[in-house]
Amino acid sequence: MTNYGHLVVLAAGGTGGHMFPAEALAAELTKRGCRLALITDRRGGTWNGALDGVETHRIRAGGLAGKSFAARLQSGPELAIGTWQARGLLKRLGPRCVVGFGGYASVPTMLAASFGNYHTAIHEQNAVLGRANRLLASRVDCIATAFEKSEGLPAHAATRARHTGMPVRPTFTAVQDVPYPAITSDGKISLLVIGGSQGAHVFSAVVPKALGLMDEGLKARLKVSQQCRSEDLEQTRSHYQSLGIDAELQTFFDDIPERLSAAHLLIGRSGASTVAETLIAGRPAILVPYPHAIDDHQTRNAHAIDEVGAGWLMPEPSFTAPGLAARLDSLFGLPAILEKAAAAAKGDTAKDAAGRLADVVCALLPKGDNGNGNGGPESERRAA
Repeated sequence: MTNYGHLVVLAAGGTGGHMFPAEALAAELTKRGCRLALITDRRGGTWNGALDGVETHRIRAGGLAGKSFAARLQSGPELAIGTWQARGLLKRLGPRCVVGFGGYASVPTMLAASFGNYHTAIHEQNAVLGRANRLLASRVDCIATAFEKSEGLPAHAATRARHTGMPVRPTFTAVQDVPYPAITSDGKISLLVIGGSQGAHVFSAVVPKALGLMDEGLKARLKVSQQCRSEDLEQTRSHYQSLGIDAELQTFFDDIPERLSAAHLLIGRSGASTVAETLIAGRPAILVPYPHAIDDHQTRNAHAIDEVGAGWLMPEPSFTAPGLAARLDSLFGLPAILEKAAAAAKGDTAKDAAGRLADVVCALLPKGDNGNGNGGPESERRAA
């Protein structure tokens, strides 16, 4: 289905967890002939990928979740100013639909869209609705979810929920058909360790120590790719060198899809993007939820993967060198376990999540209109 000329506004903040699915949807809507604009906060104005070249507008936004009372008082005016800015932008742009991706940066735009009676949808990336999307759920036309079961969804909004899955960047869909690499009796074992774009200190502290405790035969076969924080890089590299383990360390890998497709196992946080990208690639994972995440949503994400047999949840207090070493010895010593988990990961993937989310958005677009006009949204909604 083509929608030539229809303008869709995307509202997303500058963190990867919100911007990656927005990027994936942008690529799909562009293929369907839609025009796009992005409304974001100051962090989201330099994003690349499918959003590179998209008309971008920055507004004020203030976070409320997890802040002190004084900080919330400061954020309130930011939210009000951002909503006022977004309302003016939407009136000038005249979009046919506005799609939010959660996070405080999306709130002003989605509030302004609801006040202006534009067609609206939100996408929730985690297994529990974030606070921003909970605030917006009763105001939008459709709630798209990455997980089949989403905690925190208001009962009165449940009929407007659609399970689309988590859209991933096109670079990840390109490797979804790469088969799981076989583990031979004497071949290399590839381990990928990521903790977000800046790595995670706990992985630098625990993973090298754990690998040093492993069975000597398995340890000699390891090939490790690990993201580290810049302040941890040299110490972690020296630790691996002292152990004689083949390890490549960087603060950021720009070829994660290829590294993930070559990996036998991932160790990482359980943010929405990491989980979705691991599933689309069909790779098993040991997931260590970030313990300070708002509403503990990373634990819910990891539980969902653990329950379908696609990976293993290790809470950070249990993520110790001896505990991880024992787990890795058992997994690498019995490759059939990893192969079964890889198959479960593939089986749990929502196929073509970007396409399914685009279907939801396109269903909200007006029919019989080339989208070139800037007519008011109120008449469109009455006619829809």
